[in-house]
Amino acid sequence: MSAPHRAWIGLGSNLDDPHGHVERALTELDALPLTRRRRASWRYASRPLGPADQPDFVNAVAELETRLSPLALLDQLQALEQRHGRVRGRRWGPRTLDLDLLLFDDHEMTTPRLTLPHAEMANRAFVLVPMAELAPALRLPNGRTVAHLAADLDQAGLRRVLPDTAE
Repeated sequence: MSAPHRAWIGLGSNLDDPHGHVERALTELDALPLTRRRRASWRYASRPLGPADQPDFVNAVAELETRLSPLALLDQLQALEQRHGRVRGRRWGPRTLDLDLLLFDDHEMTTPRLTLPHAEMANRAFVLVPMAELAPALRLPNGRTVAHLAADLDQAGLRRVLPDTAE
């Protein structure tokens, strides 16, 4: 069997008990086939990226060790979203659970279903701040560290939250 891969997952929710969705998803990531969760960031509240007529998000980042391929892992993540009642409505709209495959080892790929690294991660404080908390020296394929990228972003509206203050 091949060596395990390291994958980074962004989690977000802003509907129907967002903190609960994120917490359950973190547990469920650890139960995916051929996969284990190594660690997870603090939870963060952030303003919605898209339309402002929706609640704030609860976000986190998790590091996984997996023997799945990138597309097989994506399939598992999308199935997990569906189990949480994810409805794909308007772009950047509210959601019960959003799981993004951010990085997969140092793979770079672009397919109709998946782009690695995630196309927008370098522009999102709600991704890079929690990722930098876990692995500040982690380098993207372009050579830049997540800590350096996070430091360059506007972090206004991003705050660390506890379960009872996440909503």
